[in-house]
Amino acid sequence: MAKQSRSIRWINGAVGALVVTLVLGLALGFLGFAHAVRTNAAPDPMPRADAIVALTGGSQARLETGVRLLEEGRARRLLISGVNREVTDDELMSLLDVSPQARACCVALGRAAEDTLGNAAETAEWAARYNVRTLIVVTDDYHMPRSVAELSLALPDVELIAYPVPTRFARDELWKRDMSAAARMGAEYLKYLTIRVREGFAGLGRGDDRAMADTPEKSTPKSAE
Repeated sequence: MAKQSRSIRWINGAVGALVVTLVLGLALGFLGFAHAVRTNAAPDPMPRADAIVALTGGSQARLETGVRLLEEGRARRLLISGVNREVTDDELMSLLDVSPQARACCVALGRAAEDTLGNAAETAEWAARYNVRTLIVVTDDYHMPRSVAELSLALPDVELIAYPVPTRFARDELWKRDMSAAARMGAEYLKYLTIRVREGFAGLGRGDDRAMADTPEKSTPKSAE
């Protein structure tokens, strides 16, 4: 009985240590995530790219920034991904003050996406249509890590250039005293971790595929005639 009791205490201690390590790891990871969101900024000077994608949701500044970069000549095309189906083309173009010239040649509205995963799929299909090799990604700063992670999975051969739009949620002085802001950042961090886990499994799958491709096929002996 004493030996069994020691075993139970050891197991409980090991589980407790694992839980504490996991919680500490998540907390440190969250602080690192928040710091990266707060300090990441768009390249200066901003390079030219083949295209721009602006992801809907969050602030309207995402879309306004995408239009501004297009009109500055940073890319030849703009996709606004995840447009609400109830918003007409004319309403959105008027709201964003898109010039008739840009609207006619260079701005596409995607309405299939309902979340970040859908944004990635919608963007990948559009990018393949126009042979996009470099893509400026415009979204809110706190949403950028998850967006880039999803787009990297959907567009493995495309160079992504992040253009984070500053928001109040990235200010550490805010989310450290505002529970709603902290909850927003925390939820975004957990979603980001989920993508990273999925990315890891996808990488393992690609590794297995490469290993199979590198394995020489066994030749089948010819039957005697």
